[in-house]
Amino acid sequence: MIIVHDIFICKPGNASKLAKIFKEVMTGNSELVNIMTDMAGQYNKVVMVSQYESLSAYEQSWEKYKEDSEEMKKMKEAMAGYHDMYLTGSREIYQVW
Repeated sequence: MIIVHDIFICKPGNASKLAKIFKEVMTGNSELVNIMTDMAGQYNKVVMVSQYESLSAYEQSWEKYKEDSEEMKKMKEAMAGYHDMYLTGSREIYQVW
């Protein structure tokens, strides 16, 4: 099993807004574990945590985002402008032992 952390350092005042968008858009996504905001450490951080059976399952999960389905159109519409809410981002992938 692998755990993926998608990490966003938001512009001031945008962390909770971005977390809310992620929560709304990712509802029903079976891989999503948590969406977290900072309580200590670097300010304005949002971490989206997901888990997958394997690295190949993670890679396959990206295929649905390439589809031109009605679901993906709605997601893109809901996510419009989210890039303007953060300064930088990164991804960490961990293997669970």
